[in-house]
Amino acid sequence: MLYLIGLGLSDEKDVSVKGLEAVKKCSKVYLESYTSKLSCPIESLEKLYGKKVNLADREFVEDAKQLLTESKKENVALLVIGDPLCATTHWDILGRAKEQNIKTEVFHNASIISAIGATGLQVYKFGKTTSIPFPQEGFEPETAYDMIKANKSIGAHTLVLLDLRPKENKYMSIYEAIEILRRIERNRKENVFTPNDWCVGVARLGWKTQKIVAGKVLDVADAQFGDAPHALIVPGQLHFLEEEALKQFK
Repeated sequence: MLYLIGLGLSDEKDVSVKGLEAVKKCSKVYLESYTSKLSCPIESLEKLYGKKVNLADREFVEDAKQLLTESKKENVALLVIGDPLCATTHWDILGRAKEQNIKTEVFHNASIISAIGATGLQVYKFGKTTSIPFPQEGFEPETAYDMIKANKSIGAHTLVLLDLRPKENKYMSIYEAIEILRRIERNRKENVFTPNDWCVGVARLGWKTQKIVAGKVLDVADAQFGDAPHALIVPGQLHFLEEEALKQFK
């Protein structure tokens, strides 16, 4: 059996009761280590689960051969921060498992997609989610800018996920993300992300130390958000209840 188990957003105690019961059935437990970070060390997971937890990097998860091979003979758990099916990679793993007649079960949990409601913005008013990767020489995509433009055209909000490289202890900050979008705006001049536009910065969403700051672009860029993970929201058309909610985060 292969279990995909959502851990939620914060620490070892966010796992569901059903998810915890599944972990305890497994002889192998892997933690996906490249999509986000928890507020607790891996040892806290091991203490609660009573299991050795092995870190799984991007190559291990996307290749999935070892994961699937082991699942043919024993119960294996892949722990995913947030919700397991918010990423297409995990759906691909389920498809490959089905082809190999491997039984699977998924345990859902809170993710940034749902927890973003903590900002007061209405979750159903978000358009397509996008992301900003770390710029590299010859690689500075403008996908996030294009997605914000498309979402704004229908009045929808945009959730912008920020790049992270846990192996290098490198996490993109809200300030860096804003600077990238401002640079694109200066080049394209399409009034998609101007200094007078509003945005919302969120840090450590779902943790006890979560921080939310709303305001004009330059005000949010100047705010101190502390440790990762960070994300950025660019609102579309605001309902008056959303406007009232954002005022408390100015």
